[in-house]
Amino acid sequence: MSEQLLHIVIGGELSDLTKTQFKDLKAVEFVGAYGSYEEAVKAWRAKAQSTVDNALMRYFVIHAHKMLNPDA
Repeated sequence: MSEQLLHIVIGGELSDLTKTQFKDLKAVEFVGAYGSYEEAVKAWRAKAQSTVDNALMRYFVIHAHKMLNPDA
């Protein structure tokens, strides 16, 4: 079994295309938590493709394992 590296996928509508600032933090979508980067990218890609008609929608992969264990 490979090491679990926690990744979180979130997304929502940005207030401006030049910034990474959400228009409404209460509306940010939690897509899911994944045990590998590959799984997270798969989920990220699916959500990003489903909102391709809205230029302000953005989804992000957060490397949560780096925040939980920054010395590693």
